[in-house]
Amino acid sequence: MISKQPASLSDDAVVLREGIARAQTGLVDRELVAEVVALCAVAGEHLLVIGAPGTAKSEAVRRTADQLGGRYFEYLLGRFTEPSEIFGPVDLRRLREGSVEFETAGMLPEAEVAFLDEVFLGSTAVLNTLLGILNERVFRRGSTLLSCPLRVCVGAANSLPDDPALAAFADRFLARVFVSPVPDARLDELLEVGWSAGSRPSDPAGSLLPALDRLSEATRGCDLGGVRGPLATAIRQLRQAGVPLSDRRAVRSQRLVAAAATLDGRTAATADDLWVLPLIAPTLDAQASAREVLADLVAQGRNASLVYAAEEFARGQQARAARLVESGRRLLDELVTAPLTHDDRLRVEATLREIDAGFVLADASQALQDMRGRLVAAIQR
Repeated sequence: MISKQPASLSDDAVVLREGIARAQTGLVDRELVAEVVALCAVAGEHLLVIGAPGTAKSEAVRRTADQLGGRYFEYLLGRFTEPSEIFGPVDLRRLREGSVEFETAGMLPEAEVAFLDEVFLGSTAVLNTLLGILNERVFRRGSTLLSCPLRVCVGAANSLPDDPALAAFADRFLARVFVSPVPDARLDELLEVGWSAGSRPSDPAGSLLPALDRLSEATRGCDLGGVRGPLATAIRQLRQAGVPLSDRRAVRSQRLVAAAATLDGRTAATADDLWVLPLIAPTLDAQASAREVLADLVAQGRNASLVYAAEEFARGQQARAARLVESGRRLLDELVTAPLTHDDRLRVEATLREIDAGFVLADASQALQDMRGRLVAAIQR
C-alpha cells in the first residue's frame, strides 16, 4: 500500500500546485519549466534551462519565482561582470577598520530564489564563489562567512559549454530542461497570448515558501527503501546506454525522486516516480536516450502536481490523462461566460479532440471520462 502524506502536507502540495498553475497562466509550451523549477525547489537542487534566445526561458522562471515569493535575485551575466554585482560590494566602513567584508543585502547570498541568465559567461571569480553557494549554501569571501537561504538557483544559457572547466561547474545543476520554439500546433495560442500579454498572473495571497519548506522537510524524510533497487537498475541501464552520469548525479537523483513522491502526496517513493530520471541526463541527446531506455519502467508514472513534466518524461497514458484532466479543469475555471465566445469554443473543441484522439473512452480513467462530459456540456450551453 502507498502511504499518503498527513493532511497538512497534502494541503501544502495543493497550495504549491495552485501556485504553479498561476505561474503557467499565459505560458505556451513552457508549463514544463514552471513545474521543474518547483520540483527542484522542493528537492533543494538547482536547474539549468537551455534554449535559443527568444524562447521565454526567463519569463517562465520569473513567473514561477513570483508565485513562490521570498527574496528573489536575478542577473544577466557577462564576461565583464564583477563579483560585487552578484555578491555585493565591499563594506567600506569595515574596510577602514581593517576587515574585508561585504554588504550582501539584496544580493545573491541573501536570496531565496535566484535566476542567473547566461550563467556560463561569468568570470572564474564569479563562478568559483557561486560553487560554494550552490553546493553548500554558504557564501565565503574575504572575512564574510554567511549561511545562504537559497532554495533553488535556475541558470539559463543558449547552449551547454564545451569548456571542460565549465562543464564541471554545470554539473552542480542537477536537472536540465531543454526548450525549443513553440511547435506549429500551438502557434495560434502563442499569437493570441502574446498579443494580449502585458501583465503577469495575479500575486498569491502570500509567500509559498513556508509550504515549500514543509514539503522539502517531508522530502528529506521520504522512504526510498522500496525504490532504491529499481533506481540502481535504472542508473545502470542509462550508463550502459551511454548516458554520462557522474556518481554525484546518480546519488542526488534520489532527491528528485523523493520530491516527486512528496508532491504527489506520498511519504514513500515507488518506481512510478522514476520518470524524473531523464532530467538528470546532461544533454538533449542523452535525455532522448534516457526516455527510450526507461520507457517501460516509467510508463505508469504520473504526478498530481507536475502533470506536464510527468507526461513529458513518462510518456505514458496515465500521465497524459492526468494532464488532460488538469488542463480541462483550468479551462472550465476560466470559462465563466455563457454562451461561450468563438475562441472559448475553439479551445474546448481542441481539448476534446485531444482526448478522443488519444483514448478509447470506455478504457479511460473515470476522471477523464467525467472531464470529457463536463467539456461537452460546456460547449453545448
